Amino acid sequence: MYLCSMANNTSQHILGTASNLLGFCLFVITSLHIANQSESHYIDELTSVVAVILTISCLFSFSAIRSNDQRRENLYESVADYLFVISLVGILVIILLITLNFIE
Repeated sequence: MYLCSMANNTSQHILGTASNLLGFCLFVITSLHIANQSESHYIDELTSVVAVILTISCLFSFSAIRSNDQRRENLYESVADYLFVISLVGILVIILLITLNFIE
């Protein structure tokens, strides 16, 4: 009998969304370097930290999808979920900093 767990459904969404947001972070980092915005180094550093958190979230989400042990699956998904939420808050801060940087 095949049981479809809730964790795999959520992990798949986290994996896809986190990888897309990772692309956003890499775009911001590249844009800041191309524009040679030396005064925006704190945005660059924060974006790099958020990119690392998103990458770790992707790894835990992938591990949850591939896990055969229900307990580990739930643990990996919880870690991926918390890291994903932390990265969303980080992206909000990045967007606010970029907006404030352009207003000045």
